[in-house]
Amino acid sequence: MDRKRCRWVPLDDPIYIAYHDEEWGRPVSERKKLFGMLVLEGFQAGLSWRTILHKRAAFVSAFEGFDPDIVASFGEKKIEALLKDAGIVRNKAKIRAAVVNAKAFLSIEREFGSFGAYLAALAPEPIVERGKTVSPLAERISSDLRKRGMRFVGPTIVYSYLQAIGIVFSHDEECFLSR
Repeated sequence: MDRKRCRWVPLDDPIYIAYHDEEWGRPVSERKKLFGMLVLEGFQAGLSWRTILHKRAAFVSAFEGFDPDIVASFGEKKIEALLKDAGIVRNKAKIRAAVVNAKAFLSIEREFGSFGAYLAALAPEPIVERGKTVSPLAERISSDLRKRGMRFVGPTIVYSYLQAIGIVFSHDEECFLSR
């Protein structure tokens, strides 16, 4: 018997199904994963998640495994190389944002001990919400991240990020992963 999934999951896409079933909405604490999802959500702005998901392996390679220490050190030569990388989305503003965001990510880690601790300070408990694309929490975090210098972290992007990393639980009620 087929599992019932969230209605947004394209059932003809095994990569998307695996993402939904094995990753989306599950709590994340590992720093490279937290940073990587933030980068990918920023690149997704104006595009489909399917596009980003299918390019994820290339993004992981291009952005050095999403190691924020390395990405923060990217200079113009690396940015120009990324603009020629057909495996990723070649958007100069988004590539530069990833570098700027890595620096802000490291600053937040220095202040809070970890990026996960920063998020936990703002959202100490997981939140169950369905049918939204933004929330007051996402607006607060977005505003704070922008004050800290991050880019491509508007409230909708942050809300999607919070869903992806399990802070906001949004599986459809009929989904086999619903609580």
